[in-house]
Amino acid sequence: MKTLLPSPIQTYLLQDAERRDLVTARRANLVRVLLRESYLTREALIQRVEFSMGTAAFGNKSWEDNFYRDMRVVKVALKEAGYLLKYSRQKGRAGYYLAGNPALGAQTQAEIRGALAELDDAQLDIYKRMPAAQKFQQSISIINFGRRVQQRQKTHE
Repeated sequence: MKTLLPSPIQTYLLQDAERRDLVTARRANLVRVLLRESYLTREALIQRVEFSMGTAAFGNKSWEDNFYRDMRVVKVALKEAGYLLKYSRQKGRAGYYLAGNPALGAQTQAEIRGALAELDDAQLDIYKRMPAAQKFQQSISIINFGRRVQQRQKTHE
């Protein structure tokens, strides 16, 4: 008979396994993304995982095989936790999703609400008047900042 490990122990062991094993890290990241967002195509899932882990997380040559092997394991893992992973081909809502879950997870919805609550009319007016090139540069700056924060977090784990 298997004895369940307390959650903090499971979390620590999973984090350790992710640091040591690329496949485990990919699969754990796939689960995290699927719990946060729905209706993601293969390409969108790969982009999110590779943003989190770094490019070529699925490999350069056999990435399709790796993705489908990972998704088979992820589907079983989610089922063990009571989730049903499905794929929609509906126009505008194509992609993988967890049946019965909203398109965005509760945490993501709360983050969006928090970000919107911080906006004010003066900021929006400034942004509306901003030239397209400056908006683009600002977007790149935000993305680069996010990547630096992510790299810092990885080095401190």
